Amino acid sequence: MRKRDFPALLLYVLGFLLLWEWLRPIEQLTNTDNIEIFIIFLLLSFTLSYFKLKWIWQFAAKSIYILLFIQRLYYEGSFFQFSWLKSFITDLVHNVGWMFARDWNALSYEFRSFLFFILLWIMGYLIDYWLLRQQQIFLFFFMTLVYITVLDTFTDYDAKMAVVRTVIAGFAAIGMLSYYRIIFREKVNSSPAFLKKWMAPLAGMIAFSVLLGVVSPKAAPVWPDPVPYLKAVKEGESKSSGKRVSRIGFGANDDRLGGPFIGDNNTVFKAMATGKIYWKVETKDLYTGKGWVSSGLTPISFKEGDLVPVYSIPNGVERSLETAKIIPADTHHPLIVYPAGIVRIQGIKPNLPESTMFPIDTTTEKIESFRASEYSIEYGIPRYKVEDLRKTTGFQRSEMGQEFYQKYTKLPENLPSRIKQLTEEITAGEKNWFDQAKAVERYFGQSEYSYDQKNVALPGENDDYVDQFLFETKRGYCDNFSTSMAVMLRTIGIPTRWVKGFTGGDFLEYSKEADNKTVYNITNNHAHSWVEVFLPNQGWVPFEPTKGFVNDIRIDYGTNESSSNRQYAPPAPALKKPKKETSDDTKQTKKAEEKKVDLDMLWLKTKLFFKTNWTWMVLSMAGLIAFIAILYRIRGRWFPYILLLRYRFKQQDETIATAYLILLGQLDRYGLKRKENQTLRNYAQYIDSFFSTKEMTRLTNQYEQYLYHQRLPKGSWQGNRKLWENLIKKTIA
Repeated sequence: MRKRDFPALLLYVLGFLLLWEWLRPIEQLTNTDNIEIFIIFLLLSFTLSYFKLKWIWQFAAKSIYILLFIQRLYYEGSFFQFSWLKSFITDLVHNVGWMFARDWNALSYEFRSFLFFILLWIMGYLIDYWLLRQQQIFLFFFMTLVYITVLDTFTDYDAKMAVVRTVIAGFAAIGMLSYYRIIFREKVNSSPAFLKKWMAPLAGMIAFSVLLGVVSPKAAPVWPDPVPYLKAVKEGESKSSGKRVSRIGFGANDDRLGGPFIGDNNTVFKAMATGKIYWKVETKDLYTGKGWVSSGLTPISFKEGDLVPVYSIPNGVERSLETAKIIPADTHHPLIVYPAGIVRIQGIKPNLPESTMFPIDTTTEKIESFRASEYSIEYGIPRYKVEDLRKTTGFQRSEMGQEFYQKYTKLPENLPSRIKQLTEEITAGEKNWFDQAKAVERYFGQSEYSYDQKNVALPGENDDYVDQFLFETKRGYCDNFSTSMAVMLRTIGIPTRWVKGFTGGDFLEYSKEADNKTVYNITNNHAHSWVEVFLPNQGWVPFEPTKGFVNDIRIDYGTNESSSNRQYAPPAPALKKPKKETSDDTKQTKKAEEKKVDLDMLWLKTKLFFKTNWTWMVLSMAGLIAFIAILYRIRGRWFPYILLLRYRFKQQDETIATAYLILLGQLDRYGLKRKENQTLRNYAQYIDSFFSTKEMTRLTNQYEQYLYHQRLPKGSWQGNRKLWENLIKKTIA
């Protein structure tokens, strides 16, 4: 089935719909954003394959698409500057090395996106191979059903409609392929009428089966849901083995960390924000060797709408103000969660009188619960400059008090000395606190450390929690990684604190209240801990040492950073020689900055438009492709009119050279094919006998005369054009 006709187009559409079902759950169940970019890439792949473009053009189009969106997502500046391409190639080389080293957590996000594009590229080719060459799709159809049903069973993904869509698309594709296999095996000439006789009962059977399955009453399951049973068995095994098993979620007592935990998918709150951010609840400052406690309490209160009395972002740090809305699941005692840089809290639907007072402990920065179904938060998003972050090289009494410094560098007296020795080895060569913290953060990305929630040790009476993780088990979850980093930095005199809260959660929906906001669902499974490092001129700066987690912070690395900073900041062009700015230079700089802001805003609006409208855009694109395919299929009815219009006003006698070849192509499309080795005169006689004329023979004689003599009598095209037009008109179906 090599011909690209309407049935082939329908098979491509069905294959695309089946593959789309694999992408639908990704954005809901993972941290993957911009899923519409990958769907449009699939649509592009199927379109290029359908129109049978040469492989070199398909390769070029797909490669340009991949590079264009990788640049848009991960790099700054223009696509045509190409400075980003050098950084991307360097990043590819590094990531290939990490792949061979099986250090999967070290892979950068741009490389992961690149691999995802390649996977979709391969899947598009396989769908084309299965559909139009092997004419077998059952295995892929069966795998799709298994995939979505497993997700429906073990995750929050609701696959009811996905199953219906998959059954419709899969059965339709299987029915069409069965038809073509029978035609090929029996060597029967297929006709559109015969295909319709096959497809009409197939469509009716599928529609009836789906409708019957939807409206019919469902019997209760014969077997109980195995998921709770398996969890209960696992929990029972853990208890019987003497291990302490906890349920994941936010808890107040952290004086004894360690041990496995079981998941809890109950919703804690929903957040409407411009993007995924970390939500803080409290901090702790005293490490005991087994866990964390607070060194003291300093309770005060503040009024709703007033500035929140927590350590704010210093005035010297550039920031942008944002707002977010929190919808707690428990309206009686909700947790007060907030992002770093919080400014104000405002109740949206309070159940308490006006001028509500909020208790807060300024040591732990934990805000007490209050009765409200919703509340909004105003906060600042800092944009750090790397040269400012790197200014702090050691403790200076003028920059921070001695008491403050001792509080956030305090460690147990019996802390094993090898923790400090390891930290000094890791940070050797780094001259400032920021780079030393980054070195420790990167250290946990090594393959010898693994993220695990089940097989996690509980320290014994003589064990230190950090020492056990660093040198013995090397296996754990966020508490292990974050506590270890905080303690390690304290051993070399860098003030740190331990932060508890929640990660950004799972995508729920695009906000109906604000165009640029998204609603996320945060459950107990998203409870998390991380590290904050105090830099006097920058405040508390967050770090994320846990494998598989990223707490994105905005850092301007300037223009001379190497690609080693790939996961923290986008690359920038080479640094130019500084010069003294004149007033004209200042004006030009301001204009350039305004232009950059306008371009960034345009890109943001374009990205938001695609996010909110990608579904109908994909459907519109599919409809447009179907319309173009139909026009292509019936081109014999309208294309001759374009040919007639094109050659009506030509006067040169040499026009017969191209006009005659176009006529041969039109006759071939009409069905009057020229046989191999058949001369033009014999073919002309065949055409004249078919149409009962002598026009083709006369026109062929004129064409041969032009070929042999390269000229015709002046004015010959006027008579030849009438012959040519008559033959073209005869091919109009």
